Amino acid sequence: MKTAERTIRRAGWLSILAAALAGCGPEPVRHPDPPSPKVEGDAVSFPTNAPQLSSIVVEAVKARDLAVTHLTGRLYWDDDLTVRVFTPVAGRVTAVLADLGGRVGVGTPLAEIDSPDFGQALADARTAAGNLSMAEKTFSRAKELLAHGAAAQKDVESAEAAFVAAQAENQRAQGRLALYGGSDHGAGEVYKLRSPLAGVIVDKAINPGQEVRADQMLANAPNLFAPLFTVSDPARLWLQVDLAEADLPKARPGQQLRIASPVYPSRVFEGRVDRIADTLDAATRTARIRGVVENPDNLLKAEMYVTVDVVQNPADTRPAVEIPAAATFRKDNQDYLFVEELPGRFVRRQVVLGVEQDGKVPVFSGLEAGQKVVTEGCLLLEALLEPAS
Repeated sequence: MKTAERTIRRAGWLSILAAALAGCGPEPVRHPDPPSPKVEGDAVSFPTNAPQLSSIVVEAVKARDLAVTHLTGRLYWDDDLTVRVFTPVAGRVTAVLADLGGRVGVGTPLAEIDSPDFGQALADARTAAGNLSMAEKTFSRAKELLAHGAAAQKDVESAEAAFVAAQAENQRAQGRLALYGGSDHGAGEVYKLRSPLAGVIVDKAINPGQEVRADQMLANAPNLFAPLFTVSDPARLWLQVDLAEADLPKARPGQQLRIASPVYPSRVFEGRVDRIADTLDAATRTARIRGVVENPDNLLKAEMYVTVDVVQNPADTRPAVEIPAAATFRKDNQDYLFVEELPGRFVRRQVVLGVEQDGKVPVFSGLEAGQKVVTEGCLLLEALLEPAS
């Protein structure tokens, strides 16, 4: 019994000793609170090395690039310098006289076609020419006989009517033959398909032995609609660009274009706006612009996709600087941003913005080039200026 009491008494003293020793230990270290930012009107100032500064990113303001950048365009043949050659006669191709990439002039033979249509037209023209010559001689002889009293007036009138009819038939036959590009004085009866324009053969869909028809260009099937030859001048191409509705005031006919291709990263090709469509695409809300691109070295190819900048005239554009769209925010239907006046001091400023393009927005009022704006941390600064109640 005495042993149990001594054990209990010893445990009590140990508890008291442990509590005393714990009370004599060092107190926990207390870290000072971070310095508070100072708010003065529309300005927020942070002490040097304030931890809040790590959440704020600033960027220098740059002068605005006067161009609608990074539009995608498609190159195609200039229709003013391009002709798609079809055959006006039906027949079988006997020879192909021009090849892809070859340069041709006006009237250069491209192919020979054995054509009954052309043969019939040539025969009709020669027959009409012979009939006209005979009718003219008969009419002249009738007039001479009438002058000597050896013919009646009605015979002269009949000969005159026959002569006029022969003239009309000859004109019709010669016109049809001329439409085919032939002449009744030619030696051969094989039709020669000729180029109506000077240029380069950029496409060819004809082979010897192929049957061709005059109504080929009216067919709806793509494989039948393909022209036999396409002649163009690759030194100048047309460009198609779809411009957003909001950017329409920035483009007008004659405006400069800068064209770039990933195939030639170090080259910039010059062009100009030629036409602007009068209607918008109902689905994409874009207007189609046609441009003219100079291609003197034939580096650009038709159906190539390129990047296009529509360069604006500074005299026609409001002076502005350009900043990331993330630097701005709206309040009470007004646009604002924060400017770093001094290191650690940020001032809220009202600005007038333009239309956002490619993540950038022009600022027409309230900001100058060289100043620094807050691109990350605007909401933090706004919360400090106007804390939620």
